[in-house]
Amino acid sequence: MKIRCFGARGSIPVSGRDYLRYGGNTTCLEIRNGRDDVLLVDAGSGIREAGNLLLAEGRRDFTLLLTHAHWDHVMGFPFFKPLYRHDATITVRGCAFAQDSLKDMLARVMTAPYFPINYDDVHARLDYPEEGLLDYSFGDVTVTSAPLSHPNQGSGYKFTSHGRSFVFLTDNELGFAHEGGRTYDDYLDFCRGADLLFHDAEYLDDEYPSRKGWGHSTIGQAVDLAIGAGVGQLGLFHHNQDRTDEQIDFMVARCHRLIHDRNATLACFAVRQGTTIHL
Repeated sequence: MKIRCFGARGSIPVSGRDYLRYGGNTTCLEIRNGRDDVLLVDAGSGIREAGNLLLAEGRRDFTLLLTHAHWDHVMGFPFFKPLYRHDATITVRGCAFAQDSLKDMLARVMTAPYFPINYDDVHARLDYPEEGLLDYSFGDVTVTSAPLSHPNQGSGYKFTSHGRSFVFLTDNELGFAHEGGRTYDDYLDFCRGADLLFHDAEYLDDEYPSRKGWGHSTIGQAVDLAIGAGVGQLGLFHHNQDRTDEQIDFMVARCHRLIHDRNATLACFAVRQGTTIHL
């Protein structure tokens, strides 16, 4: 299983010299199974670059798995170039908590006057099997879901292949119980023994009190979860739009101190645009 990141930023894309190392695109991951099939997680601004590179490889078949419908996770959908090819097929799965259907949710992203091309004018074949069925097999990768603790709800995912597992819990607030979310112990169980965890870690711990209920976790909460669940590697995710490269480095250093103080062996890093990991 191969995991590649095309965007790890939260809320809105950013650019400039302060964001060069970790990148400015919002959420999009690529996961490849043993057959080298392509699954994309979320359609943030990073999906534009993903589409360009995948078309250059000659790719025409994709699965798009959505965690939730907030703008930063779907804003790149109209800029995914395979949409405009007659020979492309896109299978869409995932959440539809606040929408009538996944199709309607994505169609609204392309509604006038906000975008000049209507959803009905795209050329690719878009399939919505069983309206986004959350738990299924993607070749040799088993995909299981867990509800996120986040406003308007959402889904996190575990990807398991040949005894190795990757858990993706973006936009997940461990310190507040949102409607539809799970308990802390439930998230511990979901992450238990994962080789790799990407978890929302938008805030420093001293920033959190004024932001409680906004739908995001602190670095301390993410580290505690990873250690408690016996995770091998923790990737800090959903970087705040104002967080510079140097400030993210500071967060990673603080996490290393927390891990040291707990006498734990957890490996911790901040996910950056371009991060590629093989499990």
